[in-house]
Amino acid sequence: MPADAPPLNIGLIGYGFMGRAHSNAYVQAGNFFDLPRKPTLKAVCARNKDRAQAFADTWGYESVETDWRELLKRDDIDAVDIATPNNLHHEIAIAAAEAGKAILCEKPLAMDSAQGREMVDAVEKAGVANTVWYNYRRIPAVSLAKQLIDEGLLGRIFHYRANFLQDWTINEELPQGGEALWRLDAAAAGSGVTGDLLAHCIDTALWLNGGVSDVSAMTETFIKERVHQGTGEKQKVTIDDACAFLCHFENGSLGLFESTRYARGHKALYTLEINGEHMSLRWDLHDLTRLEVFDYRDESAIRGWKSVHVTDNGGEHPYMDHWWVPGLSVGYETSFVHQVADFVTSLDGGDFKGPTFADALDTQKVCDAVLKSAADRSWETVG
Repeated sequence: MPADAPPLNIGLIGYGFMGRAHSNAYVQAGNFFDLPRKPTLKAVCARNKDRAQAFADTWGYESVETDWRELLKRDDIDAVDIATPNNLHHEIAIAAAEAGKAILCEKPLAMDSAQGREMVDAVEKAGVANTVWYNYRRIPAVSLAKQLIDEGLLGRIFHYRANFLQDWTINEELPQGGEALWRLDAAAAGSGVTGDLLAHCIDTALWLNGGVSDVSAMTETFIKERVHQGTGEKQKVTIDDACAFLCHFENGSLGLFESTRYARGHKALYTLEINGEHMSLRWDLHDLTRLEVFDYRDESAIRGWKSVHVTDNGGEHPYMDHWWVPGLSVGYETSFVHQVADFVTSLDGGDFKGPTFADALDTQKVCDAVLKSAADRSWETVG
């Protein structure tokens, strides 16, 4: 990055796990990519001033705010990063768009498609750059899968399957709601594993395999009541602990998706597999540098699955020319670095391949259809 690159002043709202992931990406992007603007950590905003200040001191933010509305009034903020619970995305994003700020929003886009539609309308009316942090698109092995599909090497696609398995909520003594556990409270999260985990799987699937036309889903809440941290009283749990659904893609292929927080032994198992006419691909987050490939057109005696280590830096493997020598892996955090680099480059006229708010709305529509299908026990058209 040129030493005289003008700053892109970032205002981060929220300082939890994703706030750290995003902050690291802003710090690292200019060190590894030649960016037209330098991401600059201008302000972090959170209700607890002391904690926000500690976060600012750790990451190098220049200032602290405790009211996101005051942050949006500042002329020295160019881009707003919304890393809050899901129920705050809608209001903040619309206000940020009206203030003329570029917006980077955590996923899922909103609590539902109606909110998401209003957010898309707001950014399009204001003409502000926008993206949603569906970061798995930018893991090099997944980006390579996209490249192979776009080149037509798989031929006709028959099947897409994905799962995202965790086990951290099995303990029935775990409370719901409040700091750190807002994902277990539907009032803050909107849904459980559907919006938190399956949304990632769905976004990747739409990017790789195109639109989904209809779904048939089932959900389950295994622990029906939990103490709410806000009230100290037991309340009904209204999120989904597990979700599985079938779907038809618009290209005629079939989809199978599963997510749960009750898969003992799995902390973050995200896998996907695509079966095509000529080739199959599969990927596993636990071995994120590798893309497994089966090419039916290989007629040799050793035809079979092969493991491609996606680390070559001569331009053949996405993003890897910015990192290390071949054979040396990158990690989860670099997917966020790649998204920052792509987004910042797009502000100077570069081609941004999303996901935009409009793309994330497509994912939201599938999530809404999944939850409605599970509630009605019927096939649901994606609207």
